[in-house]
Amino acid sequence: MGNRVVQGLVMTALTLSVGACTTAEQPAEHAGGEHAGGRVFFVQPKDGDTIKTMSTFRFGNEGVTVSPVPPGDLTPEQVRPNMTHYHLGVDTDCLPAGQVIPKADPWIHFGDGKDTIEMQLKPGRHTLVLQAGDDLHRTVDGLCETITVTVIE
Repeated sequence: MGNRVVQGLVMTALTLSVGACTTAEQPAEHAGGEHAGGRVFFVQPKDGDTIKTMSTFRFGNEGVTVSPVPPGDLTPEQVRPNMTHYHLGVDTDCLPAGQVIPKADPWIHFGDGKDTIEMQLKPGRHTLVLQAGDDLHRTVDGLCETITVTVIE
């Protein structure tokens, strides 16, 4: 029985040291933004929904902190660790991790920290992307969801 306790302690120590190494070797593009196990998602509408041309879009998150972006021009050193905000893309795809989300069509920025927007879409099928960004609007690895909706008049 004593060997089992020692083996358990050794396995626990190895698991903790491997976890510490994984965090320390995090790529620079994820600094201040990676959220292991976190996610962002559409609360409303859901994938496959049929919606009206004027609709409300609501976002949610788990394991992620959503916050307004501080005012002014920030430097990379001023990026707050583990803080994100939403970006909504219409008829586009998720961007790669670490890429700056353009402040132009097809993206809508929610730098104020809000999670809801009422907006109008043309009738037809649309792909919607919800992507989290850090204080510099850089995408965060794993924090993107894509849904498809059909808009009717």
